[in-house]
Amino acid sequence: MATSTADMLHKEYWDLTYISGPLIFLKNGERFPTGAILNVHMPSGEVRQGQVLEATKSHAVIQMLQGTVGLDVEGTSVSLKDTAARVACTEDMIGRRFNGTGVPIDGLPPVVPEKEVEIAGSAINPVSRDAPNDFIETGVSAIDGFNTLVRGQKLPIFLGSGLPGNELANMIVQNSGTKGDDTPFVVVFGAMGITARETQYFLRAFEEGGKGSRVVAFINQADDPAIERLFTPRCALTVAEYLAFEKDYQVLVILTDMTNYCEALRQISSAREEIPGRRGYPGYMYTDLSTIYERAGRIRGKKGSITQIPMLAMPDDDITHPIPDLTGYITEGQIVLSRGLNRQGIFPPVDLLPCLSRLMNNGIGKGKTRDDHREWANQLYAAYAQGQNIKKLMAIVGEDALTDLDRKYLHFSNHFEHEMLDQGFARRSIDDTMDLGWKLLGLLPREELTRVNRNTLDRYYVPFGDDGKKTSFGL
Repeated sequence: MATSTADMLHKEYWDLTYISGPLIFLKNGERFPTGAILNVHMPSGEVRQGQVLEATKSHAVIQMLQGTVGLDVEGTSVSLKDTAARVACTEDMIGRRFNGTGVPIDGLPPVVPEKEVEIAGSAINPVSRDAPNDFIETGVSAIDGFNTLVRGQKLPIFLGSGLPGNELANMIVQNSGTKGDDTPFVVVFGAMGITARETQYFLRAFEEGGKGSRVVAFINQADDPAIERLFTPRCALTVAEYLAFEKDYQVLVILTDMTNYCEALRQISSAREEIPGRRGYPGYMYTDLSTIYERAGRIRGKKGSITQIPMLAMPDDDITHPIPDLTGYITEGQIVLSRGLNRQGIFPPVDLLPCLSRLMNNGIGKGKTRDDHREWANQLYAAYAQGQNIKKLMAIVGEDALTDLDRKYLHFSNHFEHEMLDQGFARRSIDDTMDLGWKLLGLLPREELTRVNRNTLDRYYVPFGDDGKKTSFGL
């Protein structure tokens, strides 16, 4: 006769057979459902938790959430705690700080949940999905102006080791919001495998920046068990789904660093002795990442939305590495940080040319940003690309071989980097960004602006020097 869940909750099993890294193995695995949370009772009286990764008639594989240090095959028993991993959900979580599994780390009492929800989430029915739409303002000119973030989109940020990704993440947390909409806005921040110094940086920055009261933070540190990193993004997204689809919030989810998440996935796969795929990562990593990224979106009939900004460090600055490569397949564009711009002291060092937001057109235009946004972005992008090409040409033929027009493009490109891209930590509204762009376009002859129609040029274009106000522009 099958044992009921109620009976299993009070029964201990003593058939632990093997320990390997963060995993333990039991006999008779069919007693527990896959995904169940178990209590692991040590002879000392300490109780730890683990999750069932795999359950068959012969065995069960359990991943330990607090590690296996101190565990012994003899004298250790397990009992069922819950049939699935869950996280408490309530609006009172806004402004709070938790570890990767949802335990408070801010010194305040545990939250009283309105409900407890399985962290695996439930797939959004494609029929009920609404297309990403409307503008989310990040306050970063390189994103808002040229790679616009749209509600319901997933737009990753790729960076090399040592580049200021944490600072950019904090800048977005502090400055982001909706435009022309009174729907409440909240940020859910999920950090995986970050150092103690980075943890203190984020906690301090959230409070000192004045926007900590609207941030729900899940923080898994580098010295926390690696397996907790697999829980962190799912706990964050489960709370985000609750706030978006049950409480009508516009939710921006920032996940950093997805590379640490994938390293934890590889570690667990190796402990399970699975056949490795590319560079040792498990063959199912694409599917695993998709279960995280595809939880962004909008649901027809719901006011709220979930927008994702996953951040990941590219090993060896290699954008073809499996982690950024698979992320690029699933998401809708990418923001790339430049080591060259960072060396010049430009912040944020966004390398505009390889960046892309595939859904940008859904979030810009009249009633969202401005009616000239698309033409404006096309013209500035083309002019900057031309200037970059002339820089490469000058390295070959020398500056003396450049034409007067080449020098104007070179002049434009240099000032574009130091005026548009380099904004420091100051917030820029989309109107400020676009006004600055038109001033920069005034450095070029009108006849060169072929990607903007005549009416738009008549309205916004002023050659540099024709407007007395431009004397303070610093060009």
